[in-house]
Amino acid sequence: MNKQQIQACGDELFNAMTSRKVIRPLTETYADISIDDAYHISLRMLEQRLAAGERVIGKKIGVTSKAVQNMLNVHQPDFGYLTDKMAYSQGEEMPISQLLMQPKAEGEIAFILKKDLMGPGITNADVLAATECVMPCFEVVDSRIDNWQIKIQDTVADNASCGLFVLGDSAVDPRKVDLATCGMVVEKNGSIISTGAGAAALGSPVNCVAWLANTLGAFGIGLKAGEVILSGSLVPLEPVVAGDYMRVSIGGMGSASVRFV
Repeated sequence: MNKQQIQACGDELFNAMTSRKVIRPLTETYADISIDDAYHISLRMLEQRLAAGERVIGKKIGVTSKAVQNMLNVHQPDFGYLTDKMAYSQGEEMPISQLLMQPKAEGEIAFILKKDLMGPGITNADVLAATECVMPCFEVVDSRIDNWQIKIQDTVADNASCGLFVLGDSAVDPRKVDLATCGMVVEKNGSIISTGAGAAALGSPVNCVAWLANTLGAFGIGLKAGEVILSGSLVPLEPVVAGDYMRVSIGGMGSASVRFV
């Protein structure tokens, strides 16, 4: 793809997000679109968000668990940028009916960094040393692509299908919980709908953050102190609508909850 096509796609995705109107898959329009093209489209979309007054507060890893990969038919991880407009507080109502189009909630572990991480060569030990705390989290993903008919290039271009997120009210030292074996229970409207464990995300959420640091390092981008890093879902995606209430509990880490309006 040429520069003009990349900019046009980034603008189209940004306009789809702000107008809440889905678009056709980019992979249908541009048969030759590469993953590298898609990341440049994502950066163009981010430029538009920043120009509208948002600021980057972190990054997310997507499509890490087999459950989500199989659900979306996307079989490798990707990443996107988190902005301040995406963040909601524990107990705060999340207005998905006003902001999102095709929302799906997923339980995750969030890492809050106290030191920069710049790949390549980042190890799991580096990740743990750079992490201030870990927290239970809900990410509510959304797709600007009609009916989630995405290939890896579509979700990469669409900022890894970022929507909104909420962090729990407890923070834990990552060295005091086994992040590979910790169990997750997700409830929706009072009923348990899924369970998972840390190992569902590339063997451990720590592996996910190391992967992200090393992948971004190849683009000359680092993870920064103070950033929120969403490490990827441990359970299947769950469609949500206004009126739903969800809670995620993680062994040794506490819980996060969110009410959708």
